[in-house]
Amino acid sequence: MNTVSRPVTAISIAFVVMIWGLCWPVYKVALEYSPPLLYAGMRTLLGGLLLALTLLPQWKKIQWKRNWYIYVIVAFFNTIIFNGVQTIGLQYLPSGLFSVIVYLQPVLVVLIAWMWLKETLSVIKIVGLMIGFLGVVLVCLDGMNGNISYIGILLALITAIGWAFGVVYVKKTSTQVHGLWLVAMQSIIGGSFLTGSGMAVENVSNIVWNRPYILCIIFGSIFSMALATAVYFNLMSSGEASKVGSFTFLVPLIAVGIGTIFLGEPFTTSLLEGMVLILLSIYLINRQSSTKAKKNVA
Repeated sequence: MNTVSRPVTAISIAFVVMIWGLCWPVYKVALEYSPPLLYAGMRTLLGGLLLALTLLPQWKKIQWKRNWYIYVIVAFFNTIIFNGVQTIGLQYLPSGLFSVIVYLQPVLVVLIAWMWLKETLSVIKIVGLMIGFLGVVLVCLDGMNGNISYIGILLALITAIGWAFGVVYVKKTSTQVHGLWLVAMQSIIGGSFLTGSGMAVENVSNIVWNRPYILCIIFGSIFSMALATAVYFNLMSSGEASKVGSFTFLVPLIAVGIGTIFLGEPFTTSLLEGMVLILLSIYLINRQSSTKAKKNVA
């Protein structure tokens, strides 16, 4: 039975979606003051440590000897690939455009889960996959015209694919590990790797420790990593997975809007067309998942 009231649930979902939408332009701003790997590593590592501190009373649930390989694999996909490649890629594309391509991830999750976990692939999901693929093609038209970076598009696709594999693997191993500890450990492991890599190949002295950068670190570690993750898992444990999923399509919309208004990022016709198709594909896939969840509850 869901113990969370409707107003609290609505506020929680709005908080998570808004934070996720704000991430992209905030990270884009941070790159003006820091090399990418160092920023990605620092915010992820700090966020993981903060989350781990809140979980210390439950430290026995880590079960490191049994679950260490799960933490490492998830850290590779959900932190090193997702956070690391994402932050590098944001140097080449507007934050809104990058987020639109990355949010092909819910569509990729369906495809990977079908191939790996043998989940059913319905007609609606197939239609959603095709629409999502067409959306990415339209978004990439600017690249074909030379208006945006091919490297940026490739890094956005790698980010989406890595994130999708990470999500499916988490789903596959969800009964073996504690959800919040998994997030904390993947962030600590992946954040340590990214920070170390940044120190090895980037110049720490290039970080500009001014107010905007410090605010970006605070946002990335506290709000995006620790708080949003905690609220998200609270929603999951309350049986609100389908509702969160159905609002996922708002994230790139928020990112595009903020990037266009506050960062002066271009808003082209192909971006609009591609975004509409990708959002439609996410909606179709999550709408079916939401319907199934309601039937199961009933």
